[in-house]
Amino acid sequence: MKDQKKINIAIDGYSSCGKSTLAKALAASLQYVFIDSGAMYRGVTLYALESGLIVEGAIDKEGIIRSLPDIELRFGKLMEKGKEHPLLLNGKDVSAAIRSMQISQLVSPVSAIREVRHKLVEEQQELGRIGGVVMDGRDIGTVVFPDAELKLFLTASIDIRTERRFLELTTKGMKVTRAEVTQNLLERDHLDSTRAESPLKQADDAIVIDNSDLDQQQQLNLALSYVREIIHQLA
Repeated sequence: MKDQKKINIAIDGYSSCGKSTLAKALAASLQYVFIDSGAMYRGVTLYALESGLIVEGAIDKEGIIRSLPDIELRFGKLMEKGKEHPLLLNGKDVSAAIRSMQISQLVSPVSAIREVRHKLVEEQQELGRIGGVVMDGRDIGTVVFPDAELKLFLTASIDIRTERRFLELTTKGMKVTRAEVTQNLLERDHLDSTRAESPLKQADDAIVIDNSDLDQQQQLNLALSYVREIIHQLA
């Protein structure tokens, strides 16, 4: 498809629905750029935590807002095929640090801060200005790329999502229980869906994919069929 028109693809959905997995696979198949918007919010959360702006779960909202000019987030050079571009926070690779359970528990309330969202949305929109971008998150099709040619909304049962997240964390050596993972996912669902600023919401023109019973290749094949259909319509 490299000689065809390059479109922007927005992928939204709940936590641990495989948004990043699909986005990375699509980007690799289409030779597009993959951008993990959620990693950017995790980067701000990590900065706040390391800067003492989050203490025992209490978030210094005004302190985070004041610190935004000091937070530089960018994606580094892809070092290994099939992996995501590393997230650099003020020049430091924090790709592993932002995936801890502690960051997962704090990222939703930090993401709900209006000024944080405005800063990152502007940066995300700039990244997608030339097209050929696959971006995943929670407000990509509704706020970041409302004019994206293809919008996908992923969902899966809570049991499936719990198992995926549990395996992801334990594989990395983190000690968590399935009950803790389920609680975290449900809390994030609620916070993301009810926040006042850019809540998680399915775009009216998004295509829903329930991947509870799909493996990664089946999901990719389905998504690619939608891409081909859109590109054919635009030809």
